[in-house]
Amino acid sequence: MESTNDTISLTRDCIAELIPSGEKIVLIKGEKVKITQALGGTYTLYINGNLAKLAGKDADAIGKPVELPDEDAHHDAGIDVEEELVWEKLKMVYDPEIPVNIVDLGLVYDLRLTPEPGGGYAVLVKMTLTAPGCGMGPSIAADAEYKVGLLPGIKNVKVELVWEPLWNRDMMTDAAKLQLGML
Repeated sequence: MESTNDTISLTRDCIAELIPSGEKIVLIKGEKVKITQALGGTYTLYINGNLAKLAGKDADAIGKPVELPDEDAHHDAGIDVEEELVWEKLKMVYDPEIPVNIVDLGLVYDLRLTPEPGGGYAVLVKMTLTAPGCGMGPSIAADAEYKVGLLPGIKNVKVELVWEPLWNRDMMTDAAKLQLGML
């Protein structure tokens, strides 16, 4: 996880999401930010006393490289997709306030990989959040949909937020608990 005390000046205007509300805000070129977390291709920024999530597609605004998807591979519907690859993509999704991926946090309850007519696969993920009122839920779900959708052979991804069973700390892996100082 990258974190820095260095102040960075934004090189261009971009959209970010205020944490924890998920409200969209505009970051203005020249504003000063600090990176507090850089995991899974997204960045949590400290700006004017607030935290904001910056999508990886806008990483150039903070001087970081932008990773673009391989569009040709994405459209190859003839590729077999293994479930383990989908789980690996989900492990690249992070709550912008917690330095542990959503799989190790125990937020992913179900994953279904279904062949689509004409080739390719549909993915349905059922997940929850650490707190039902978390405004970042739609953002985290969209990040999961985007990352899973980058896999070659995936034609459709839906992430559904569910609230039963209620999440609790016992759902985390031991590695997650250790990383968060809970073991």
